[in-house]
Amino acid sequence: MSFTIPAGPNKNKSIRYNLGRNSSADSFDLNLDDSLDQVLDNLQISSENRNTSYGQTATNSINNERENFELKSVEDVSKFGRLGKNSSKSEPLLMERNYSEFSTRTEETWSNIIPKSKSMFERISSLLRKSMNEVTSEMQNKSNRIKINKDNVERIIKPDQTQSLKNVYPSNEISNAKYNPITFVPILLYEQFKFFYNLYFLVVALSQAVPALRIGYLSSYIVPLAFVLTVTMLKEAIDDIQRRRRDRESNGELYEILQSKDMIQSKDLKVGDLIKLNKGERVPADAILLQTSDNSGEEFIKTDQLDGETDWKLRIAPQISQTMTEEELFTKLTLSATPPEKSIHSFLGKISSEDGTSVALSIDNTLWANTVVASNGSCIACVIYTGKHTRQSMNTTSKSVKTGLLEIEINSISKLLCISVFALSVILVVFAGKDNKDWYIDILRYLILFSTIIPVSLRVNLDLAKSVYAYQIEHDQMIPETIVRTSTIPEDLGRIEYLLSDKTGTLTQNDMQLRKIHLGSLSYSMESMDIVSGYVDNYFNTNTNNLSAARKDAATNVCDLLITLALCHNVTPSFVDNELTYQAASPDEIAIVKFTEEVGLSLFKRDRHSITLLHRQTGEQLVYEISHIFPFNSVSKRMGIIVFDKKQKSYWFLQKGADTVMSKIVQKNSWLEEEVDNMAREGLRTLVIGRKKLPTKVYEQFIAEYNEASVAMTDREIKVSQVISKFLEYDVELLGLTGVEDILQKDVKSSIELLRNAGIKIWMLTGDKVETAKCVSISAKLISRGQYVHTITKVNKTYDALNHLEFIKINKNACLIIDGESLAVYLKDYKKEFLEAVLQLPTVVACRCSPQQKADVALLIREFTGKRVCCIGDGGNDVSMIQSADVGVGIVGKEGKQASLAADFSITQFCHLTELLLWHGRNSYKRSAKLSQFIMHRGLVIAICQVVFSICSGFEPIALYQGWLMVGYATCYTMAPVFSLTLDTDIPETLTKLYPELYQDLIEGKSLSHKTFFVWVVLSIFQGCIIQLFSQFFTGVSESLFTKMVAISFTSLVLNELVMVALEIYTWNKVMVVTELVTLSIYVISVPFLSEYFDLSYFKTLNFFAELLLILSISVFPVWASKAIYRKLHPPSYAKVQQYSIV
Repeated sequence: MSFTIPAGPNKNKSIRYNLGRNSSADSFDLNLDDSLDQVLDNLQISSENRNTSYGQTATNSINNERENFELKSVEDVSKFGRLGKNSSKSEPLLMERNYSEFSTRTEETWSNIIPKSKSMFERISSLLRKSMNEVTSEMQNKSNRIKINKDNVERIIKPDQTQSLKNVYPSNEISNAKYNPITFVPILLYEQFKFFYNLYFLVVALSQAVPALRIGYLSSYIVPLAFVLTVTMLKEAIDDIQRRRRDRESNGELYEILQSKDMIQSKDLKVGDLIKLNKGERVPADAILLQTSDNSGEEFIKTDQLDGETDWKLRIAPQISQTMTEEELFTKLTLSATPPEKSIHSFLGKISSEDGTSVALSIDNTLWANTVVASNGSCIACVIYTGKHTRQSMNTTSKSVKTGLLEIEINSISKLLCISVFALSVILVVFAGKDNKDWYIDILRYLILFSTIIPVSLRVNLDLAKSVYAYQIEHDQMIPETIVRTSTIPEDLGRIEYLLSDKTGTLTQNDMQLRKIHLGSLSYSMESMDIVSGYVDNYFNTNTNNLSAARKDAATNVCDLLITLALCHNVTPSFVDNELTYQAASPDEIAIVKFTEEVGLSLFKRDRHSITLLHRQTGEQLVYEISHIFPFNSVSKRMGIIVFDKKQKSYWFLQKGADTVMSKIVQKNSWLEEEVDNMAREGLRTLVIGRKKLPTKVYEQFIAEYNEASVAMTDREIKVSQVISKFLEYDVELLGLTGVEDILQKDVKSSIELLRNAGIKIWMLTGDKVETAKCVSISAKLISRGQYVHTITKVNKTYDALNHLEFIKINKNACLIIDGESLAVYLKDYKKEFLEAVLQLPTVVACRCSPQQKADVALLIREFTGKRVCCIGDGGNDVSMIQSADVGVGIVGKEGKQASLAADFSITQFCHLTELLLWHGRNSYKRSAKLSQFIMHRGLVIAICQVVFSICSGFEPIALYQGWLMVGYATCYTMAPVFSLTLDTDIPETLTKLYPELYQDLIEGKSLSHKTFFVWVVLSIFQGCIIQLFSQFFTGVSESLFTKMVAISFTSLVLNELVMVALEIYTWNKVMVVTELVTLSIYVISVPFLSEYFDLSYFKTLNFFAELLLILSISVFPVWASKAIYRKLHPPSYAKVQQYSIV
């Protein structure tokens, strides 16, 4: 017997072994060992060839669609850059694994797979295991490979060929609708019947189509359910139609397209279109800035709808397109762009002209969708991403149908009731005896008879109640212009435990003002600015002999500080309708420049090369040449500028920045740290101001070394920083300290204090800097005086991350401030540990958060705690967070209406949130809790009457109340008084804010719990037994007396409910009185028409009224007495403060 080994590396040779020639096991072992080695070599080479072949194929397919980029759909630029470095290698870029590393690991594994010391069978077993692992690993790698399509490869855009891209990329149409004509009915039916009690109603209604199970009229079961579904569908349809109407407004905005010179709608824009934008216009899609009407190619945009920051961002048109004519723009340009990704702070691309010139594109050349053009004049941009590929859309989560916590709790209780109904039905059938052949039919009939325990009217009443709450909220004069956009969750307003808030425009007004300057020995606040103005007015007055030496020094110091403030910034002045306005990337800088203007030193003119100041008193212009600008960034935390004073013929280095970095740069002093702390306690954002005179030789030497460092191809930033530190950033003269206030929204401090006292934990999620967020937190009283603040920034090591968490667990009353980078690390690697540590903190401030991070935080809190989360914001960057919350609140403000339109509730000021939660949230929750339990009580009482009757009638499933009695009982005989409970209030509105601690009872869900439900069940059993037993006692249960017994039993039942409603009301009003009287009148008037069900002659006897009074007394009085006694011994929280109510 012989076998042939498959061809290995020496494929021309055939290796054969005749096993019969070797009689010993050792010889066989050695021969097989050699054979297996050949097999392994062959497998190894095959694997390598397979990987190499795939890599070459993938790489070639990409190279056909690219020029100089190697692209991969990645979440961040660091991954993209890492891939770009390997462009010279023929490695497949679109696979999750690095196959060269995989091949190396495979070789190492196979080389050691069969140690020489093992026996033949061990080696064969090992070979099989490794082969299976290889196959499994290969299958996983194939499943992880990214499919190459138009969405994850580089896109080449030629403006003159836009028609060819029309159907390649997504439409630019905006849609916030939940449904479409096809999905409306299926989704809505699913949302309704996923609740147990709705499904239960449906089964009961359908059962009436079976003759053997029919109890009463089919319509008495079908009509209520159909009514519920119709009301719900109409509400959802109206809400969705309104959303579509708002979408049409955005999609219908007109834009000028250069290719056709036509005005087209936003929704019809496509990739490659050249659009012309004017000041104040919204950018309709992600685009590249090609040209501006300003010769400098500069354009300021507002990004508040995208990242929440109100500072204007500077965008620059590439020089290659800035100088072209409009015709050349769409005939000679080609743009390349990376695949769509979420990051709003990064972009890689390229722009090429017909002559072969190429220029790299970065974030500085982009105009993302929903940003707004802020500069005067116009600009031209090329659309590169549309629709769902825009940064805004990729950071926006789809809006889901929200379900209130109360409905979930009622659904849970309904399941308990159903189990009880089934158990009760089985028990009654068992007691009926063993001879019952149709026992299963009887069980089903009992189930239908007792279906009132889970009444269909519950859903109707709750839906109508929500509409009442929405009306009351929208017509509350304390919170004008409030809009309820999602009317299905008003009860959740009373169950909020976590409040996640944006900062800019939500807690603040986006209005910066300089409040104080400090010069070491002197300090000037707003009240003493007239002194500062006097110093500036006399700055060029040579006749200062009448001033003392001290005043001369003070005036000089103040003017030096103000000139530095007027020069050290990136503000550009512009005239609109003969009025001077300022454009800048930071509201702080605008506030400072406005301040210098108010005291007499205006920024008159600025370009890339010079700054001109205007002295108000003399009209003299001070001209300074700009040599170099060192812009502010979150790492350096400072901004500097070198200017040449033409009047004094001298170079000056001016600098401002955060105290943490400037304290090491300025000359030694004894007051800076103390005054910074003082201003911080006042909630002011501080900047340290300094200057340094540069001798000409020093300046020239600096320029030489700086230019050399700025062109270095390796470690450029480090070298440039070293040159700046060497020549500029040491021994800088400390001029002073400024304090800028970001003005808070109206009553923010008191509102936050109320919400915290109510037991709500407040988180602030902002895209702003750590220092800014901390200042606003102090101003808004998010951070209490004396509260320890723990700051986590730039965390990327496991040891540091865990150390921070341990410290937080020890200091549970601390406030945490964390940046987005560190937050991403924790949520990725230590999600559970992080949430366990921070969820108990009273305040958390997360800075530099992306829109998606905000949404992720909201979702994680909901998932981890199971508590209700409310998110509030005012910008487009807050939409994802708002939609991810249990309750989303949008503020209509300076950042537009995008957040408001996407929210469940729209308000105009943050302080209105207290009214919305503490008052309307309380009323909505407590009313719906009482309403739902009372409706269940109403159903339980009539079901208990049916149980008692069935037992007394020999365990026969015969209906006690039939036809109209069943329908009337749940509608015109009891519905109006029960529904009037939606107008009840347990305490006056003033007390909700005077005692916000009452809200904690709502958070704990005390108004509707298994405990309260059990109390209502016991109450229902007691009253049902009393009513039915006494009715049967007074009349009997024989068939001839059936209508007589039903007359007193049903009348007692109706009147019992009316009395119980009256006992449950805390605050009476006219509507409640009218509903009680009108309902009673309707019943009395209808009795003569109910001869089919009642013995009408019985109503004319005195015995009837005496027996009725006795039944009601025994049924109601013990309930009223026990309730009064319990409330006296164990008063609820709201009862304790009712005595302070102001009438």
